[in-house]
Amino acid sequence: MSDQNVRNAGFTSSGITGGSLASSMMSREARASGGGVHSGGPTATLQEMGARGSTHSSGFTSGGISSGSRASQMMSQEARSHGGGTPRGGTTSTVQSISMGGKGGRH
Repeated sequence: MSDQNVRNAGFTSSGITGGSLASSMMSREARASGGGVHSGGPTATLQEMGARGSTHSSGFTSGGISSGSRASQMMSQEARSHGGGTPRGGTTSTVQSISMGGKGGRH
């Protein structure tokens, strides 16, 4: 289900769907960063996973983040860089929220 939720949000193998949650996220992220979307950020990560259909296999599941997965490595790295927690609106929390059918951390 997590891969389908990411596609439903507008992250697809043919790119970001116009007028979708993905398109809104991309626009907000680009404005916040001065005009571009950063590699490794929420939009780029979700687009990569949506294009490949790899959200679930990366460890972002409807039951949470799978231990020992790419997702858990991302979460650990993000937590270390933020002093011990993953921030709301960060890459890990946004990807997990959308993979579970949510709208990400800042919407």
